[in-house]
Amino acid sequence: MEEPSATAWQKVNRGDDAVIVTRALTKRYRGGQLAVDALDLTVPAGSVFGFLGPNGSGKTTTIRMLMGLIEPTSGTARVLGQSMPRATRAVLPHVGALIEGPALYGFLSGRDNLARYDAADPTADPRTRRIRVAAALDRVGLTAAAGKKAKAYSLGMKQRLGLAAALLQPRRLLVLDEPTNGLDPQGMREIRSLVRELASDGTTVFLSSHLLDEIEQVCTHAAVMAQGRLITQGPVAELAAGARGLLVVTTPDAADAARVLKEQGVADVVVTEDRDRVTGEVPEDDRELADLNAALVGAGVRVRGFGIERASLEDAFVALTGEGFDVAG
Repeated sequence: MEEPSATAWQKVNRGDDAVIVTRALTKRYRGGQLAVDALDLTVPAGSVFGFLGPNGSGKTTTIRMLMGLIEPTSGTARVLGQSMPRATRAVLPHVGALIEGPALYGFLSGRDNLARYDAADPTADPRTRRIRVAAALDRVGLTAAAGKKAKAYSLGMKQRLGLAAALLQPRRLLVLDEPTNGLDPQGMREIRSLVRELASDGTTVFLSSHLLDEIEQVCTHAAVMAQGRLITQGPVAELAAGARGLLVVTTPDAADAARVLKEQGVADVVVTEDRDRVTGEVPEDDRELADLNAALVGAGVRVRGFGIERASLEDAFVALTGEGFDVAG
């Protein structure tokens, strides 16, 4: 999937070409709890947009406001060009959503659950219901289990069924809250592949997840939330590039290498547990890298590897929020 050009991203940031735009969107609950604080979010059309943040950072509250499930205290939210929640009836038929796990009838089969979902959609053609239900089940890998009662489904199978419900009709926007929750590694790979396929067909996918590696693999753009506030947003590659990488020296003379790096002013020098790698903060100037390598060799350090490990999205997240993902916001 092609990344938009800088000019295209500037247009998106203004909301000229976006499926979701919020401005100063705020939600304060009774008792004074500020769940979302003046959120300015822009989701480009055709993107796979990762929505990141620790537990309690305001992600699910934001999604609920976008879908018209709760009203904001102040600010605005536009989805598919229309104001929410005022335009809920016009917007939601074009949106597929899986939020906080699917609501299923346990006594019905997976197939019959989807038929119920479809029958409740006033825009759905009952003449094509059976075909569309079968296609949705096949798309999420549940054809073999279609006749089994939903109460016998595993958590991962329920997630698949909820995703199938969101795919019964062609959608301009798909909103997924932790879609791989409960899936095994193979199931996670299949859902990632499905998300990419949907995006290539022109569907914008808004994906909330606590799995940073998953976001980095599948998303083109992302936003980072912390304590109800937006920390940053943009193309995933740019967010990861914003975090400085790690200088890595591989050598059997780890202690000597660490000493030389410290003498050369390298910060955060660490000798790894296996004792053959030394890491440190990357210098700001690339010319300093050559000087560091020369200093190591000049001191008799046997350098078997010298380079920079690219920063991951997780590195960027920790640098931006100062915390990991299992921390309550």
